[in-house]
Amino acid sequence: MPKLLTGFLLYLSSLLLPVSTLAAPLFGNIGNPLPGNRYFDQPEGQGLFLFISNLFKAAAVIGGLFVIIQLIQAGFIYLNGEGDPKKISQAWTKIWQSVVGIVIIASSFIIVGLIERFTGLQIINFQLYGP
Repeated sequence: MPKLLTGFLLYLSSLLLPVSTLAAPLFGNIGNPLPGNRYFDQPEGQGLFLFISNLFKAAAVIGGLFVIIQLIQAGFIYLNGEGDPKKISQAWTKIWQSVVGIVIIASSFIIVGLIERFTGLQIINFQLYGP
């Protein structure tokens, strides 16, 4: 019974007092842990575009690496084909698909660049990181 009464009184007190008056003396002011960091010092609503930008760039890098691997495999198939028309055809098909893939990746950057130009949003932030 005393636990129930204590819980009920705590519940009532939480409804009557604003949260800021309860949290301020307990925790103090919580500020930005990394001032000057581009991930935390964003204007309102820009964090989503930064996240999308990072996803887009990561997908492009993964796609580019996949294209390079496919071109290397196609080269090995072509060199080891030994005049077999079926293997040479398979190699050229793989090369053609790799070229189409890299064109799609490049055109996606062009489309996003056009969207940025027409809307004024900054979706892709190209930055080189260094020491």
